[in-house]
Amino acid sequence: MNNSTGCLANATICEGASCVVTANNFNDILSVVLSTVLTILLALVMFSMGCNVEIEKFLGHIKRPWGICIGFLCQFGIMPLVGYILSVAFNILPIQAVVVLIMGCCPGGTASNILAYWVDGDMDLSVSMTTCSTLMALGMMPLCLLIYTKTWVDSGTIIIPYDNIGTSLVALVVPVSIGMFVNHKWPRKAKIILKIGSVTGAILIVLLAVVGGILYQSAWIIAPKLWIVGTIFPVAGYSLGFFLARIAGQPWHRCRTVALETGMQNTQLCSTVVQLSFTQEQLNQVFTFPLIYSIFQLAFAAIFLGIYVAYKKCCGKNKEEFPDQRQ
Repeated sequence: MNNSTGCLANATICEGASCVVTANNFNDILSVVLSTVLTILLALVMFSMGCNVEIEKFLGHIKRPWGICIGFLCQFGIMPLVGYILSVAFNILPIQAVVVLIMGCCPGGTASNILAYWVDGDMDLSVSMTTCSTLMALGMMPLCLLIYTKTWVDSGTIIIPYDNIGTSLVALVVPVSIGMFVNHKWPRKAKIILKIGSVTGAILIVLLAVVGGILYQSAWIIAPKLWIVGTIFPVAGYSLGFFLARIAGQPWHRCRTVALETGMQNTQLCSTVVQLSFTQEQLNQVFTFPLIYSIFQLAFAAIFLGIYVAYKKCCGKNKEEFPDQRQ
């Protein structure tokens, strides 16, 4: 404290009792550092996931894209529609409704690939769906926003970060492609990398949830209705994705995969869209929704995983004994 002026010691401009204090950019620096670390971890995880994908099976999904088509319908048909229905049903603020719809329009998250591995899902289908939904998001996200946000705002006010989507795509496709090559050339080493990657994936999921809560803790005071929407939304995605896949005649392990790909959204991309689209005052009302969704999508995924593991132990079955794993 400067006793002569009454200003703080770190003030840069003082006039009488008025002073300007240099902004504390610690959170900004921390955000950049952690984003870099998380990006590297994400690349390592996707590399390890690629080590579990066989090139022949991956190309088979592309040539016979029935599973991918079901995932497309879930990702860009069911999720935006569910987001719209929840927004109208709970009569949330227009700005909040737009953010809920942005979440519903986002492509599948990479965490679904990790969880698909843990629930003995179809890894080839999981990676194919994540890759294709990220590619399709370049066109489908603006289209879905145009259709559903007309109730509240002109869709032209929403900024779609194509650069971020492209970066996300590169960060996904390149490591997975390298992992597929490693699995093709050195299958034994690929299995070791896969085990390391699954542990790294668990660390990544925890970091994403914890770090987001620390950096944006000031925006957690929001309407209870938004918490309720954030709770129902991922459960609806998991459930509807599973049942639609089953109705379409998919085997159980693919139903689990489609369910995870549907409910597990790319919350990091949603946060970026929100940051680029709204003012600071508006962000105080909506920015925490992607974090809320992330928390509950992981929480319910963990519950589903626990139920599946308990079922396997109760029935005395292991991965090799499930007949639909080989279909």
